Amino acid sequence: MQDRLFEDPELVQFYDAENGWGDDTRHCLALAQGARSVLDLGCGTGLLAAALGSTREVCGVDPAAAMLDVARRREGGNHVTWAEADARTVRLGRRFDLVVMTGHAFQCFLTDDDQRALCRTIAAHLAPGGTFIFDSRNPDREEWREWVPATSRRSFDLPPHGRIEAWNDVRHDPATGVVTYDTIYRNRNFRIQKASSRIRFASKNDIESRLAEAGLRAGTWLGDWQGSPWTSSSAEIIPVGRCL
Repeated sequence: MQDRLFEDPELVQFYDAENGWGDDTRHCLALAQGARSVLDLGCGTGLLAAALGSTREVCGVDPAAAMLDVARRREGGNHVTWAEADARTVRLGRRFDLVVMTGHAFQCFLTDDDQRALCRTIAAHLAPGGTFIFDSRNPDREEWREWVPATSRRSFDLPPHGRIEAWNDVRHDPATGVVTYDTIYRNRNFRIQKASSRIRFASKNDIESRLAEAGLRAGTWLGDWQGSPWTSSSAEIIPVGRCL
C-alpha cells in the first residue's frame, strides 16, 4: 500500500497545497465537539488531528512516515499522539469517542479483506456509545473519468518553488473497481515529478456489508460533507454510525 505521493518528502510538500481545509475536515471538527477523545485513521499531515488536539485526547495514525513528519511539526501537533501504523492492523489498547477517516482514505484499501480489517480496527477502538465516520466516492458517478490531463490540469503557488502545474491520468479496472491514477507535478524549471496511486471504488452495499461483518452499523448515510442524505446519485458515500 506504499505510495510515493505520501511517502516521498518531495511530493508530500505538495499535499497541503492541494488538500487544505475542506468540507470533510470542517464536518468532523464540528462532530468532535462533544467528544473527549478522537482517533484519526489515515491522518495524513495531521491538519484535522492537530486542530482537535488542544482540547481533547487525539491520536493520529498513518502508515506514511513523511506525512507524519509534517504532522508533528504542524502548529498544535505537540498535543497529538502520532502513530506510524497500518490501519488494518493497528491496536492502540484503548477506545475513543469518535473515530474518523477523511480524504477518501477508505479507498486505499483495495480488497474485501483489507476493508474488513479496517472495519475491525474501527470496531476495536470505538468506545461504547461512540461514533465513527468515513467517506468513499460513489462508483456510480464514475468520477475517475475526469482524472485525465484534459480536465484535471490545475496550478498553485508553493513557496519557495513558485508556480506548480499539476495534472492526472487514470486507468480503471471494472472487474475489481480499482482505479490507478498518476499525479504529475511540474515546477517553473519544468522539472517533472510523478506518483502512481491505486484506490478502490466500493458500492454502498459493499461498505454496509463490511461494516456489519465487523459489528458496526451506520445509522445515517450522508451523500456529501454538507450533510445531505445519501441517494444513488450522491457524490459521496459517508456512513455515520456505532457498534451494533
